[in-house]
Amino acid sequence: MPTVQRLTNVKICIYADDHAPPHFHVRGVHTDIQINIETLQIMRGHYRPVDLAEAITWAATNQATLRAKWREYNERD
Repeated sequence: MPTVQRLTNVKICIYADDHAPPHFHVRGVHTDIQINIETLQIMRGHYRPVDLAEAITWAATNQATLRAKWREYNERD
């Protein structure tokens, strides 16, 4: 599970060969969620509000990076 970014209490990860739709994982001691890259909506999981806020703030300004990493790790033939 490649880490794309480390934040204060969580890390942003994208799994290789993961299922659609394109999404990223936010993982920490009290947070484990999947967020859709395009909509920035939570797909599933549990979280602390402070962790979610930090992850969404980072993701909103780095969607292009998240899209590129998704394609890199999940290219299908």
